Amino acid sequence: MFKVNEYFDGNVKSVAFNTSECPATIGVMAAGEYEFGTATIEYMTVTSGILHVLLPGETTWKSYEPFSTFIVAKGVKFRVKAEGDVSYLCLYK
Repeated sequence: MFKVNEYFDGNVKSVAFNTSECPATIGVMAAGEYEFGTATIEYMTVTSGILHVLLPGETTWKSYEPFSTFIVAKGVKFRVKAEGDVSYLCLYK
């Protein structure tokens, strides 16, 4: 069945599920800046809004619009900034 996750005092929420290929979450985040850690490689696709991302080892924030994807390595932390509500799909591989 589905698992509901809530982070950062409810400002980020997601629902976990399994695809035919791998585990996944679909989620939303309110405007704000957040730091996440990874346990697996994550393929994160923005589905609405604009998400600014600072990946490990990078010094420049990159912006991702709807239907663009970025990949985060396993075992690292990364930062994101949302200026407004953002929705996303994350695949864990």
